[in-house]
Amino acid sequence: MKVLVAVKRVVDYNVKIRVKSDQTGVETQNVKMSMNPFDEIAVEEGVRLKEAGTADELIAVSIGPSQSQETIRTALAMGADRGILVETDADVEPLGVAKCLKALVDKESPDLVIVGKQAIDDDSSQTGQMLSALLGWSQGTYASKLALDGDTLNVTREVDGGLETVALKMPVIVTADLRLNEPRYASLPNIMKAKKKPIDTTTPDELGVDVAPRLTIVSVTEPPKRDAGVMVEDVAQLVDKLRNEAKVI
Repeated sequence: MKVLVAVKRVVDYNVKIRVKSDQTGVETQNVKMSMNPFDEIAVEEGVRLKEAGTADELIAVSIGPSQSQETIRTALAMGADRGILVETDADVEPLGVAKCLKALVDKESPDLVIVGKQAIDDDSSQTGQMLSALLGWSQGTYASKLALDGDTLNVTREVDGGLETVALKMPVIVTADLRLNEPRYASLPNIMKAKKKPIDTTTPDELGVDVAPRLTIVSVTEPPKRDAGVMVEDVAQLVDKLRNEAKVI
C-alpha cells in the first residue's frame, strides 16, 4: 500500500503572531517556521503504518515556496521515503491545494491520503474534504484511530456526541485529529539520512492547476484587548454587575 501525506510550512506554534502594519496579513519575515502540528500527526500515522508492514511507501508532499523543502526534510527524517514539492510563491487557498494534491494522486496512485484536519495559520479545515470531492473517494475526517481490515479502513472519528466509527472502502482520504497519535522526534541519524532522500520539484503550471485565489482579504486586525477582571464582595454584587453592566441576565 502506498500512502501520501501532505505537510504545510506554517509559523511555529510557539511564536506570538503579529499583524502587519498595513493589516494585509500576518508577519512572517524573520519568524520561525515549522511543520503544521496536525500534519506532523499525519506523518507519524503514515510512519506507523510502514512500521506495521501495512504500507510499503510513504510520500510527503508540500505546496509552497522553496523553503518548504525544510518541512519535507522533517517528514523524511521522521520516516517518509521521498518528497514532492509543488513550488509556488503564491498564497494557495485550500481549493488550490486540493487540486494540486489531486494531480499528484492521479500521478502516484496512492491507496491512502492523510492530511492534518486543519492548518494553524488559516484554520480552514477544508483541504481533505475538497480533495475527497475532487477524487470521488471516501473520507474519514477528524480521525482519532485507524484500523485497516482488508480493503476496508475503520476510522474512529471525534464528533460532538463522542466517538463515531465508520468503515470506508479503500482508497480513502483521512484528516488527522489531535488524539490520533503523538508524533516522534526525529533522531540525529535519521536527520542525516533525510538529506540523501530524494525530493522531486514541480509547479502548479506543470500539474495543470490554477491556484489563483478566489478570496480577497479585506483586512487583518488583532482582537480587542480584554479588560481586567474585578473582584466582587458577594453574590449580590456579582448578580448586579451581570445584570446592569454586562447585561447578560
